[in-house]
Amino acid sequence: MTRLITLANRLFAWSDHSVAPWVLPSLARLTFAATLLTYFWHSAALKTGPGLFGVFQPSLGAYAQIFPKAMEAAGYNTDALGLFHTLVVIAGTLAEFLLPALIVLGLATRVAAFGMIGFVVVQTLTDLYGHGALAQAKTLGAWFDRVPDSVIMDQRLFWLMLLAIPALLGAGPLSLDRLLRR
Repeated sequence: MTRLITLANRLFAWSDHSVAPWVLPSLARLTFAATLLTYFWHSAALKTGPGLFGVFQPSLGAYAQIFPKAMEAAGYNTDALGLFHTLVVIAGTLAEFLLPALIVLGLATRVAAFGMIGFVVVQTLTDLYGHGALAQAKTLGAWFDRVPDSVIMDQRLFWLMLLAIPALLGAGPLSLDRLLRR
């Protein structure tokens, strides 16, 4: 029995130092690309105006998604909002395009992953308080409730956990970060 435990400890120690640091970040980035990349890019594309530089001419929907209560108070007239609102919408839209791309490419991965964590937190707070998800039990969900598919509590926790891996461990060996370090 002692030999079996010793063997297991050696294998796990080897895995902790040799395998996990490159497998986990690579798998996390692949999972992010497979599940969340197009979600964020599609969401960002809905916020842009027409043309190549449409990101600098946000759509009405961009303001409504990011500042729902302010838009309602302004009668859905973007001209009634200030420069601050426009800058936040442009920055949010750019972040929604750029940060996921950086994570998938493995370029400035830790910064991009921490940026996405902040983005998801702000997105969640906007959904909870701005869009009223706090009052919608099915959308809000709960932890430890046997139902793993609520949009806010469950999904966003999975997203944050997935982003924590590259934020804390880096991009892994298959990345531009690794290539540029050489």
